[in-house]
Amino acid sequence: MTTTSAPAPSARRRRSKLALRNTLIGWSFILPNFLGFATLTLVPVIVLFYMSLTNWNIFGNAQFVGLQNFVQLSKDGSFRVAFLNTLYYSVMHIPLTIIVSLGLALLLNNKLRGLAFFRTAAFFPYITSIVAIALVWNLLLSPEYGPVNEILRFLGLQNPPGWLTSADWAMPGVVLVSTWRDMGYYMVLFLAGLQTVPRELHEAARVDGANAIERFVNVTLPCLRPTMFFVTVMLTINSFKIFDLILVMTQGGPGQSTLVISQFIYRMGFEQNKFGYASAAAVVLFFLCILVTIGQFLWDKKRSS
Repeated sequence: MTTTSAPAPSARRRRSKLALRNTLIGWSFILPNFLGFATLTLVPVIVLFYMSLTNWNIFGNAQFVGLQNFVQLSKDGSFRVAFLNTLYYSVMHIPLTIIVSLGLALLLNNKLRGLAFFRTAAFFPYITSIVAIALVWNLLLSPEYGPVNEILRFLGLQNPPGWLTSADWAMPGVVLVSTWRDMGYYMVLFLAGLQTVPRELHEAARVDGANAIERFVNVTLPCLRPTMFFVTVMLTINSFKIFDLILVMTQGGPGQSTLVISQFIYRMGFEQNKFGYASAAAVVLFFLCILVTIGQFLWDKKRSS
């Protein structure tokens, strides 16, 4: 009968030193990124949550008021309008951008002459200055002299939309410009996803007699599900945070027809110096993004199971 002896103390020490060494090496890779995250994101978010419970106008000390800011937000008509406008923009912008960017990706995934040029041209608006884009589109959508309405009149539409000067058409105009700007970026993501679709699946479906639409629905879309999920999550978060384009194009007008939560936060904080109240609105926006993202993760997990 043989007995196993316990490992020698020196061997245990060597293993402990090796484990400590590996741990320190791991932390050396993680720590720089974590320090940047903590300094630029985590600490400001914690301060934001505290400020949302205070009444502070940047001068003097912050006065703790508890949930009073959130109660006031629930009764604020302007915030209610901004909340509904944010949802309205997101509901229009997300599906339209997905459809256009996916269509572009499918088109530019084929072997065409000048393919690199067309891909670059589609992506170029995304890296162009938002101010330049807004100024150009303000001219294009001018109700009286803009080329867009001139084309509509040429096609027989006698009373074209007022676009950014109309309370009814200002938000659709912003959605149109935002989709045009964002479609190139999400097109690149969809192109990356299309490169991962096995050609053997398309060939097998073609042999079975499936046409192009059937191959797209039964082969391409299922293979694109991870990419579609990522694009949807990113589009949703970016749609809820829309600010710069609306600020330059409409400044929330006409009236409050394009006022969104981000601009409401900007107005309360930097125009009226109500930093505690603005922080409360930012917390609401934060939880809105979190809840929608969690819902999307749960929905995707349910579809995968």
